[in-house]
Amino acid sequence: MELLNSTGMLDGYTMGMKPDGRELLVVAIKATFTIPKSGEKPQLAEQQAPLIMADTFTGEPGYSAPFYEVDYSPIKHRCDVLLNGSAYAPQGRPARMVQVGMRVGTLVKTFNVVGDRCWNAGVVITPEPPAEFTVLPISYDKAFGGLDNFHDDKNKHSAYMLNPVGKGYHQRLASELVDGMPMPNTEEANRPVQTPNGDYKPMAFGPLGRGWSPRLQYAGTYDQDWIDNIFPFLPADFQEAYYQAAPEDQQIPYLKGGEEVVLINLSPEGRIAFTLPVIEMPVVFFRKKGERHETFAVIDTLVIEPDKGTFSLTWRASLPLKKNMFEIPQVLVGKMSPGWWRARELGKTYYPSLAHLAKANKAAAEEEE
Repeated sequence: MELLNSTGMLDGYTMGMKPDGRELLVVAIKATFTIPKSGEKPQLAEQQAPLIMADTFTGEPGYSAPFYEVDYSPIKHRCDVLLNGSAYAPQGRPARMVQVGMRVGTLVKTFNVVGDRCWNAGVVITPEPPAEFTVLPISYDKAFGGLDNFHDDKNKHSAYMLNPVGKGYHQRLASELVDGMPMPNTEEANRPVQTPNGDYKPMAFGPLGRGWSPRLQYAGTYDQDWIDNIFPFLPADFQEAYYQAAPEDQQIPYLKGGEEVVLINLSPEGRIAFTLPVIEMPVVFFRKKGERHETFAVIDTLVIEPDKGTFSLTWRASLPLKKNMFEIPQVLVGKMSPGWWRARELGKTYYPSLAHLAKANKAAAEEEE
């Protein structure tokens, strides 16, 4: 299949599958922009971030926080708003706690970032005072959660499934198992972490792990019946909400462009505000025998990276297939000139200028020699 792209952005395609087994042709378009200064508009970054081919992590896969999730989800019914970054103490003055915030359109999320600290297991278990910091990276590695695997008896181990890669969680509260153990660096603004066995909400802006709660509940049932009777298709109870990488409070309706983004204490400046670009993304799926399906790709992923001074948008369009992807010989992303369309209808090669035509003729003559 040929993918034609007139946007100057990166693109790619893959095959997806609906829960009922029907195949999809999925096209993803990704653009990286620089975060503009006040009063300016975002511009395409000189270096474009590639489409993510496989999930990446902050450390060892499965034992650390997801950092980027693959860009080739078959479909997303909402827009994931994600942020990879750090908390910055206001004016660079060391602080023990900083409140960070992100607003994108109607989405608002804030929480506290706290300096390094440990559990103090005296008569009662209490948090130690936090250390000061000026910059502190934010991720689910530093949020409440983790594995309670400190007891010698493996039958007494447990995991905090809302965030099994975090820290601070202890189901067993024996002093020798808890004292001096690290606490999380993030917590809800109105509910500080006070006990190791609490049911605290892990706080970060990045993607959730595929095997974490509550995302896992959408994955479906993979039992012996699935192996014997359904594989390689998805189980009947699979839900497409599983493809959403962001926590529920970071999912919003598809972005249209023009939404305001405000970031608080996520950069040395303290406050960043800008407006997302408005870009139409037409996609045409050309079928054999001259038929075509025209649609518009939707923005279903926004990844903001203040430490890099960039953000990226991912558009997605998918087409249910009658049999397989070989029925679609070409896909056009973006807009082409009327001349290009006329040449296509006449079955001719389109040359945008006489210079391009002359270059093509010269190349053909050299081949004949």
